[in-house]
Amino acid sequence: MSQSLTPPSFDTIKAQDPTVAEAITEEITRQLSTLEMIASENFASRAVLEAASTVFTNKYAEGYPGKRYYNGCEPSDKVENLAISRACELFGAAHANVQPHSGSTANQAIFFATMKPGDTVLSLSLASGGHLSHGHRVNMAGQFFNIINYGLNKDTELINYDKVASLAREHKPRLIITGGSAYPRLIDFAKFREIADEVGAVFLTDMAHFSGLVAGKAIPSPVPHSHIVSSTTHKTLRGPRSGIILTNEEWAKPIDKAVFPGLQGGPLVHIIAAKAIAFGEALTPAFQEYSKLVIRNAQVLGEVLVEKGLRLVSGGTDTHVVLVDLRNYKVTGKDAANALEHAGITVNKNAIPFDPEKEWITSGIRIGTPALTSRGMKEDEMRTIGGLIAEVVKDPSDEATQKSVRARVSEMTAQFPLRADEK
Repeated sequence: MSQSLTPPSFDTIKAQDPTVAEAITEEITRQLSTLEMIASENFASRAVLEAASTVFTNKYAEGYPGKRYYNGCEPSDKVENLAISRACELFGAAHANVQPHSGSTANQAIFFATMKPGDTVLSLSLASGGHLSHGHRVNMAGQFFNIINYGLNKDTELINYDKVASLAREHKPRLIITGGSAYPRLIDFAKFREIADEVGAVFLTDMAHFSGLVAGKAIPSPVPHSHIVSSTTHKTLRGPRSGIILTNEEWAKPIDKAVFPGLQGGPLVHIIAAKAIAFGEALTPAFQEYSKLVIRNAQVLGEVLVEKGLRLVSGGTDTHVVLVDLRNYKVTGKDAANALEHAGITVNKNAIPFDPEKEWITSGIRIGTPALTSRGMKEDEMRTIGGLIAEVVKDPSDEATQKSVRARVSEMTAQFPLRADEK
């Protein structure tokens, strides 16, 4: 068992609650012995993990630094101010709110800071790679606001900016959102801002998936072009599971008010401490090299899958996401993801643009390289893994192949710790 994954108080947990300890041990084993390729997952550093388990979890700190509702918040102020200053430095933002508990709650706060119920939102549809919190009908946003979706060009599977502009002129949205969970290409943030300015809309970029690539200067930043930027702090940013909002001075007060007291009560100070550490790690040259390698690994992986007869949505990737169309293999995303899990490779089923399958079945899988890159895997490993993926999904019912691949996965994972920088 890797000590970098074991909680500092694990012996206490084992003695007091063996059932919980057993689940933790199983998860440690799972992470160590499988290839984690879900695009939204990564491996936080030992320092981030330890900060998230500190005594800051005992402290209520409602409000903001210097303006708390409780006494005894001086240490909390110190760590939150540090997280804010590092986030602003990392992303070149004028203002940061580091209190959102998640990316979804960050988006909810932005909705209520910028709009009234019933106002119109223009966002990328979930079926085209957008995110649930951008206005899907089952989400809070879809129930409180008038959601108009833009999609992709059917031939290129890229955002159709002319169509976005046309929809914006027709519907006059109060908020325009870009970013998503399964769009593998770069986004023209300047073009979105131009459209937003033309119709008087607020422009929000949700960079939850690619914020680490922005922090690492591996792709262009949306911050100079957006009124507001939201993000998670895990995924490519490699911090704790939480959220953040970046904005300019114009929207700073409305955003802060919407987060607290509008949406949340006391912040999670232990998680804010972990965010401060993650932002500090992302300011290093090593993180920039990591971010570039994440993209290169994704591109090499995609090239191998194409060589094996699979199709990539939009023809490739500019980020950490590889979205695979399985129809050439006559396999569903659900069957492929389940077979890969049995083989020790964790991905998720995912709809492809204009998918003929139901959303719980899908015609595709989404694959990401952030976690494996954190383990120190590079292009050679991606070539091997691409071959293993194709071998499994070609016949998801072949249990012998899954067993064989699982053995090879075990050999590979034994050579790589979860964090290559913590050997």
